[in-house]
Amino acid sequence: MSRPGRSAPRDGRREAGFTLLEIVVALVVLGVLLATLSRGTQFGLAVFDRQDRMIETSSRLQGTDRLLRRLIETADPGTSADGRTVTGGAAALSFRAPLPGTGTPEEGERLVDLRLSVQSGQLVLAWTPHRHALRIGPPPRPRREVLLDGVERIECGYFSEGSWRKGWAEKSPPALIRIRILFPEGDKRHWPDIVAAPMREPLPG
Repeated sequence: MSRPGRSAPRDGRREAGFTLLEIVVALVVLGVLLATLSRGTQFGLAVFDRQDRMIETSSRLQGTDRLLRRLIETADPGTSADGRTVTGGAAALSFRAPLPGTGTPEEGERLVDLRLSVQSGQLVLAWTPHRHALRIGPPPRPRREVLLDGVERIECGYFSEGSWRKGWAEKSPPALIRIRILFPEGDKRHWPDIVAAPMREPLPG
């Protein structure tokens, strides 16, 4: 008579289950897979982060380009009684133009005196409200808007009578104004020259 209990497999194989060695091998394989997945996830996140930075950088450059073109193209040429409305050198530009986002819908955009320059590695647009009357007292403190960070310098050019100049001090605006934004060595950012034509015909006055 056989003793009660499970009978041994007839084909001689062991019962179902895992040995300690099989468990260790499975854990090692699982660890390798998790490490590979982790590296893949980190690489993917790094790629997405880089793309986000590139998109943000391109957006800032495009916004700066559009703003400066619009300001130059709508620059006030002044009246016959005005003095110079556009002055500048190789590293800075001053002019008068209506500034978007200022004024009321009834009045329209406010006319402001603008100055574009690089200060402490930042491309800065400073402005004060333009006053037609003679100002009494100290001038108001300019408001500053940082357009771009990490800028080495700008190079401004003024086209007139068939050639580019490095400075402008004439009574009437130049035919074209060029702004070249330069970044430090090693910076991968690059943007084409911003070239725009200001209005040149003086307003009657």
